[in-house]
This record gives sequence, C-alpha cells and structure tokens, in this order.
Amino acid sequence: MLMGYIVPHQLRRLFPYVQKKTFCQNATAPSPRRIFSGIQPTGQIHLGNYFGAIRQWVTFQNDPAYTSTIYSVVDLHAITLPQDPDMLEKSILEATATLLACGIDPERSILFLQSHVETHSQLAWVLGTLTTMPRLAQLPQFKEKSKTIKEIPLGLYTYPVLQAADILLYNATEVPIGEDNLQHIQLAQHLARGFNRIYGPTFVVPKPIIEDGLSKRLRSLRKPENKMSKSELDPKSRISLIDSPDEIIEKMRKAITDFTSSVTYDIENRPGVSNLIEIHSLCTGQTTDEIVESMIHLDTGKYKIVVAEVLIEFLRPIRSKLLEYLQSPEELIQILTKGGEKAKLISNPVWESVCYKMGISPRRQWYSLPRVERKLKEMS
Repeated sequence: MLMGYIVPHQLRRLFPYVQKKTFCQNATAPSPRRIFSGIQPTGQIHLGNYFGAIRQWVTFQNDPAYTSTIYSVVDLHAITLPQDPDMLEKSILEATATLLACGIDPERSILFLQSHVETHSQLAWVLGTLTTMPRLAQLPQFKEKSKTIKEIPLGLYTYPVLQAADILLYNATEVPIGEDNLQHIQLAQHLARGFNRIYGPTFVVPKPIIEDGLSKRLRSLRKPENKMSKSELDPKSRISLIDSPDEIIEKMRKAITDFTSSVTYDIENRPGVSNLIEIHSLCTGQTTDEIVESMIHLDTGKYKIVVAEVLIEFLRPIRSKLLEYLQSPEELIQILTKGGEKAKLISNPVWESVCYKMGISPRRQWYSLPRVERKLKEMS
C-alpha cells in the first residue's frame, strides 16, 4: 500500500545520491579558506587580547587568500559563569565597539552576536551526543577553573562542545587560537571526523593557527608569571584598550618588576621588566635588543613612564574610535543584527545537512524530491 509520505531512512536507501548532491554540496566541494574566531564579552578587552588575537583578525580580514572571515561576540560562552545582566549587555556593546575601533570592518568580515544565530546551541546539543564525559573532563580550562568553584556549573563542563559548534557550523578551515586553547580545537577536529565517519562528509576539519612571537605571551602587570587576563581580579594587572592616559600611567607605575634597577631583557629571571620591554616592542616595532640599548641610561622606575607614554600614543586612535562608537549603541546593534543575517546564510545550510543526515527536524522538501513517488509505486 502506498503511504502518503516516506521517512528519511527510506529516502536514503532509495536514492543515496540525493544525500551527496542535494544536502552536502559544501562538504564535497573544495573548501574555501575561511577564518572563524570569537571573543567573550566579559570584562574590558585588554592589550593581550589585541596583540594576541584582534590584530591578527584584522590581518586575516585584509588577506585575499581568505574567502571570508567570521568573528563573533560569544555571549553564550559568557554566561558559562553567572553574569550581571546589565553589565553583560554593556560588555557586548563595548566588545563590538572595540573590534570596530581596532579595524574589523563589517563590510569585509562577518561580525555578529553568537545568540543571534540559534543553530549554535542546536549544533552544540548534537555534538554533545557524540562526545564523552571523560574527554571533556581532561580539557585544561575546565580543570583549572573548577579548582576555584565549589559547585561546578554544567556550562563550564560543556562549553568546549559549544565552541566546536561555533567553528564547525561555518566549516571554518582555520581558527586562530592561543596555545591554551589547542586541546579545544583538537576536540572540534575529533567531533568533525566522528560525525563525518558516522553520517558522511559534512564538516570541514579545522586547523589551528597559533600566534607566535612576543604577542602570544604578554604577562600580567601584577603577576608577571601569569598571562594578562580579563579574569584576574586586580584591574591593575592589565591595560584595557579603553583606559585613559592617567589610568595607563598609574597601572604602569604599579607594574611589578624586581630589585634590579637596570633595564635588561631576561624572560626567565626578570619576567616583570621583560614584559614591559615586550609591550614596548609590540607598540613601536623595535626589537627587544634595540630597546634595551636605547634605555641603558634609565632605571626601571623611569622606564615604566617611557612605556606608559608609548602605550598612550599607540592606543590613542583606538580609544578615540572606541568612545565614538559607544555613543551610538543603535548602530552597534544594527551591525550585529546584519552580521547575524549574513552568518545564517553560511550556517543554515550546514545545519540543514546535519538535520537531514541524522533524521531530525524533518523538512517538507525531503518528501518532494523527484521520482520518489514513482519509485514507491513501483515497489507497492
């Protein structure tokens, strides 16, 4: 007896070619080079974020080798730990303004808010069914952060799966990361290969781009044995891109060095003053040796003021644009909204391919493919 419809597994058995040609064109064709990265809107974006990530994002954006560059303000990641709603909303707009002020062009890159594209959380659920608890428990950031939390929220445990979904949803070929995120990219690679093995070619397996050189190791001004971080409680530990000249001078004066007064570069034995020299180098383009030679007549106290003045001049145009963007929150929201629409043009076909292959969220078009009804009549 001929049924009024057929189910997906019948369709796959009857017409295996449909899956490849109709729903997997992106997976079988050569992948365009595409960058994806995101930044959390928690705390103010600081110098380490700029040199370690955002500056490279601008470079990728302007590199014709890449077909597209996609950057997201990842607000869903931000709520992994509790956030004040008013502060989070403010931080989302400030992060967006900062990216624009640093050179991210919404006409050349896709800049969007993660929560505007609902398929991020949907794909995260799907990928979560393919990973294991032991695998997630071994990831370094979970192990580190869970040490300081009495009751560990589930989001802290599973957010690397959402991070994988962020990347795979756009079939990103390359993902710029810091070394501390390498295992998270390896998880995304593992999930992409696992899904492709079970359901057929769907996801591009992304490759990490790890920043090298001085920019990957900017240190806390207060604890130079640690990285500069938004999560450190002491605000004097970092230079935020929105800091005023007076704030920069005050933070540099309080920067921890050591009891030796001369300006020398020695990462192992003098991490504090070496960190200042690296900041100086990144802002001016001078080598560390050139800086040490030119500052041989100064002690570290006076050198801190020199670095503060260099920072003020370097950050002046960024800060000026940032403050200007913050005066127009409606424009920032409009940019994120348009970016979300562009992001969906890439992500929706990938999500539909996932749905079809797994048999979830059926679409009407699955049941109206050519020759299906005739084929069923022949079989009845």
